Amino acid sequence: MIVVLSLIWGTSFILIKKGLVVFAADELGALRIVIACLSLLPFAILNLRKIEPHRWKFIVASGLLGNLFPAFLFAYAETQLASGLAGVLNSLTALFTLLIGAMFFRQSITWMRMVGILIGIAGTAMLIFSGNNSADLDNKFYGLFIVAATVCYGGSANIIKFRLQGIKPVVMSSMALLTVGPVAATYLFTTGAMYKLQHVPGAWEALLYIATLAVFSTAIGLILLNKLIHVSTPLFASSSNYLIPIVALGWGVLDGENIYAWHYMGMAVILMGVFVVNRAK
Repeated sequence: MIVVLSLIWGTSFILIKKGLVVFAADELGALRIVIACLSLLPFAILNLRKIEPHRWKFIVASGLLGNLFPAFLFAYAETQLASGLAGVLNSLTALFTLLIGAMFFRQSITWMRMVGILIGIAGTAMLIFSGNNSADLDNKFYGLFIVAATVCYGGSANIIKFRLQGIKPVVMSSMALLTVGPVAATYLFTTGAMYKLQHVPGAWEALLYIATLAVFSTAIGLILLNKLIHVSTPLFASSSNYLIPIVALGWGVLDGENIYAWHYMGMAVILMGVFVVNRAK
């Protein structure tokens, strides 16, 4: 499941890039959530009455943190960042999963794991703020959108593990998307997305990329993640972050993105931090 999840999520960054050729970041984010919600809607309807009332607040939180906010944040980030670098920064999910677990869910954190977190943060700073040309300086802060998204992912992973244990992964995923799907749909109709589908060349091709992103990276990926969290730990489930950057960078290079030496240095430092966090006892 780790390998499959890594392949699915590692490909998501190039799909976002392709979708942004036609659609604005907010349009892409809304479309992604709406399509993902619709793809799992039958499961949500069939299991709606099985959810205990006191769990709904946690499902809503998971839907917001694990789906809605990151969908928009990643799209905004990739308006200026290469898709491969976005995939590298996504590795911070493992670090924030541990940190949020320690801060809000009473999970133990050792000094070695804290060292790993600090190493990861240093690598992030290197990746975002290195570079000397004007384009780098203008675009570097867009990496902070992805940092914010990984904080959201870390919060969602802990909520799923410690507040939603016992709910089947497909049910959990469909319910989380159900809580945010109507919000995204309402917003979508205030944008120009429908107009673009009718009048802009290439819009349907871009929509196909977004639909692939929604069904595989959001819907199916969420089910796999929930399954992993339930059978292991949030930290182990976030171990896919070792492989996601490799897949994302591979797609980026194939698409002609320029990856420089300082990018690889930053990536190496981030992955070192993730490794220390996962291996430390």
